Amino acid sequence: MTLPDDLAGMARSVLDANRYLTLGTAEPDGRPRVSPVFFTHAGYRTFYWVSSPRARHSANLAARPGVEFVVYDSTAAIGAGRAVYVGATAEQVPETQLAAACDEAFAGAVAAGAIRFRPEDLSGDAGLRLYRARATSCEVHVPGRDPVYGTGIDTRREVRL
Repeated sequence: MTLPDDLAGMARSVLDANRYLTLGTAEPDGRPRVSPVFFTHAGYRTFYWVSSPRARHSANLAARPGVEFVVYDSTAAIGAGRAVYVGATAEQVPETQLAAACDEAFAGAVAAGAIRFRPEDLSGDAGLRLYRARATSCEVHVPGRDPVYGTGIDTRREVRL
């Protein structure tokens, strides 16, 4: 994958090219819990996924909404990896906001091969719910030998999307 020279462009290209994020939540005892989830995003600032409210990561974010996640291409060659790290506040989308959130979350999902969930699929007796994370920070992974931004060691650089 050819990536743009600017770091924000690099972050956007990684987010657009990948379908899974690794969600990090905190267990009740403080231990980290990571979970891969299929995601969509709206404007690179709001990230959506569908999950069971009984999943441990769902219970964790209900109790502690501060989350972190990373999006990366796990097939990249050694030394060519790119990653986007996002700090966010996450929540289950309230039923009163579900119709608008479904429109936003699944606008391009069918093109990506995903199901376009409807509000009735994610409420009432349904076993799944829609979750969203609103980004509060964003960093990109910069390999130490990057010809433009490299410093000799791998670093993270803050970006605004």
